[in-house]
Amino acid sequence: QVRLVESGGGLVQPGGSLTLSCAASGSRFSISNYAMGWYRQAPGKQRELLATITSGNSTWYRDSVKGRSTISRDNAKNAMYLQMNSLKPEDTAVYSCNARGIYSGSYTTFWGQGTQVTVSS
Repeated sequence: QVRLVESGGGLVQPGGSLTLSCAASGSRFSISNYAMGWYRQAPGKQRELLATITSGNSTWYRDSVKGRSTISRDNAKNAMYLQMNSLKPEDTAVYSCNARGIYSGSYTTFWGQGTQVTVSS
């Protein structure tokens, strides 16, 4: 069974920073073969894609987080990260990660359960 587990969320003051982690586990599952992404969903809003990283380490960012966020992956640790700086109250949301690729012969998307980030003074 493949699992993605996010961590690193919490209460942060405006202007602060944090690093979210997405740890993957499962039989014969390696994130090195997968494109991965970070999403967030604020209360009353649709889930939005924030950043992606391909298996070749190409990255993409949503304009609202570009320049103050960095997505990265450590295939040896089977983990992905999102560092966010200059946090704003509007960054408050549940942050989730996913992994997309071929698993057992089928294109599959795996999701984590999410971690809450609250930006408030």
